[in-house]
Amino acid sequence: MSVEFQILGSSSGGNCALLQTGHSKVLVDVGFSAKRIGCLLEAVGVSLDAIDAVFLTHEHSDHAQGIRGLAKRTNLPVFANRDTADAVQAKATKPVNWQVFQTGTDFVFRDLKVRSFALPHDAYDPVGYSFAWGEEGDLFSPPRSLAWVTDLGYVPEHVKVHMRKVHTLVIEANYDEELLERDERRPWSTKQRIRGRHGHLSNHAAFELIEELSQQSILEKVYLAHLSKDCNNVRLVRDKFASLGQSLSIDVVDPESGTTPASKMLNT
Repeated sequence: MSVEFQILGSSSGGNCALLQTGHSKVLVDVGFSAKRIGCLLEAVGVSLDAIDAVFLTHEHSDHAQGIRGLAKRTNLPVFANRDTADAVQAKATKPVNWQVFQTGTDFVFRDLKVRSFALPHDAYDPVGYSFAWGEEGDLFSPPRSLAWVTDLGYVPEHVKVHMRKVHTLVIEANYDEELLERDERRPWSTKQRIRGRHGHLSNHAAFELIEELSQQSILEKVYLAHLSKDCNNVRLVRDKFASLGQSLSIDVVDPESGTTPASKMLNT
């Protein structure tokens, strides 16, 4: 059985990804309008009606604005913790089919084993997710895993523990320190928030993390995502991480096009 993962878009303008396993098609975050998400899915050969569930990390619009349109599908499960569900529902015009979990707990959705974990970010109760599938001893569907970790100001040890257990990691490399410092659009207070412990990861912070994980984990594939359109660019990130390309497969998600080629994670 092959598993496909594709980031449909990732930047401060919106974040959304598609994970397809043998028995599930799920979206991680829906930071675009439902109409646009439908178009992005059609471009990769998937119907919006075929989506089995949505997993939200937090309530910020670049991660959750699509819920307003997706709520028209009254039977679509939307997984979130209570604080996130309450914050998003307050802005929705229709009831959402919330599947509420407690941050830090494990649960199962179809063939996916899901774990949530707290992240340090300026939202009500932001989380990261790890998804695992497959079975020990199954030649056609061996155990594989993926973690989605964006929007965090630093990486606590408990988050590293989850990262060390996955084969594929989506992690943000949000800004370049010099570009942020020179940026004239953002006031000093905003820059301090971005740099803070509940803001975002810089390229350097993400590099140090991946360098550490490359020596102490089962990690094979890394997506560098959530790049700032103003304070970062693909070339800078690629140059920064070039030395790690010897031991890991690394893709940078372009904030302009917002997509990266589909990654087929063959369970072989």
